[in-house]
Amino acid sequence: MEHADFNQNLLDFLNESPTPWHAVQAMTRQLDAAGFQALDEREEWHLDEGQGYYVVRNGSSLVAFRTGKGDPARAGIRMVGAHTDSPCLKVKPNPELRRKGFFQVGVEVYGGVLLNPWFDRDLSLAGRVTCLDGEGKVRDLLVNFARPVAFIPSLAIHLDREANSNRSVNAQTDLPPVMMQVPENDQTTLNELLIQQLRKQQPDVDVRKVLGYELSFYDAQPASLIGLNEEFIASARLDNLLSCYIGLRSLLDTSGQKPALLVCNDHEEVGSMSAEGAQGPFLGAVLERWCGAGRGRAIARSMMVSADNAHGIHPNFMDKHDENHGPLINQGPVIKVNHNQRYATNSRSAALYRHISDELGLPCQTFVVRSDMGCGSTIGPLTAANLGVTTLDIGVPQLGMHSVREMTGTRDSYTLYQVLREFMQWDAVN
Repeated sequence: MEHADFNQNLLDFLNESPTPWHAVQAMTRQLDAAGFQALDEREEWHLDEGQGYYVVRNGSSLVAFRTGKGDPARAGIRMVGAHTDSPCLKVKPNPELRRKGFFQVGVEVYGGVLLNPWFDRDLSLAGRVTCLDGEGKVRDLLVNFARPVAFIPSLAIHLDREANSNRSVNAQTDLPPVMMQVPENDQTTLNELLIQQLRKQQPDVDVRKVLGYELSFYDAQPASLIGLNEEFIASARLDNLLSCYIGLRSLLDTSGQKPALLVCNDHEEVGSMSAEGAQGPFLGAVLERWCGAGRGRAIARSMMVSADNAHGIHPNFMDKHDENHGPLINQGPVIKVNHNQRYATNSRSAALYRHISDELGLPCQTFVVRSDMGCGSTIGPLTAANLGVTTLDIGVPQLGMHSVREMTGTRDSYTLYQVLREFMQWDAVN
């Protein structure tokens, strides 16, 4: 796959993945097309050598793997991890607000959202709806309005003279998006609007009643190449759907000779403590069923690459980085190091990545947070602690992390893909 094709396919993936459920659905479509077989956790598994498989939990987390040609207890497993969720505004269970003829919905902040960029954006709405169909069955359906349906207007500067110097956002009162105008006696519910949309999108399903939902607003502007030379990618959810896509393409395009695995967990942005999060049992359960009694030996010979975007140096805020560790966009993926174990990188895992990168003639960089600042984290330390597997934290540099729209470089994603594809077929990983 060439550089330009890779980036165009990445943009397509970002645009069709407004929520974790849509992202997993998009990934499973590609896995199906490549001949991977879906596994059901409720059933017995019969795994064949040299075959690809995948498992989905909660519709929002995925583990896909190639069994390879050898016993994983002897060959080890080349693992790549990412997360499917991004900071956003999620709809509350009883969201309807009617104020001065405006129909609004209450929202809850999910994760560490950079709130100010959400104002004055064309927003759409998507997620999972659990409903009752005409046959009395409870079903999960994905919904996506796929067009601008909401807006969070800023307060005019004439009414807030300190807006440019001292503006704060009240998550309860300032964020409910405006969705439409309604008459004074209006009793429209969001559930009714969801049923209408589901019937448009899935006319073959007789949706009778909405029983629950998990919905989030998202920026309706599609992902795009930007810059005079189109050297940047601008999009929502680059953190961390970009890494999900890189991991997926690496797994699909590897030789398949070695045992290799991709895990994409939900709930990283809120701590990963869930049945399908990195602190939960999902990955361990899959490995137990794949490797059986050889799981411990397999893990001891394995390595995990936790791929999650890194803080690229911002030209307007260069003092926010350590002077020797300011990653530059389009200068290579970033090995992330933190000796307080906010990242799981050690000298051995970093050395293997650098060796593969050097063998391919590709660049890489290193990030260490300033010693006087706090450090974020990833699924890397959680997975390393749960499994006891050697782990590397790496990611492409980006700007605007946790904003409604973020920016990365066009070359870095393809570089990381090339290295991870090679890693997934490397002879010895540990």
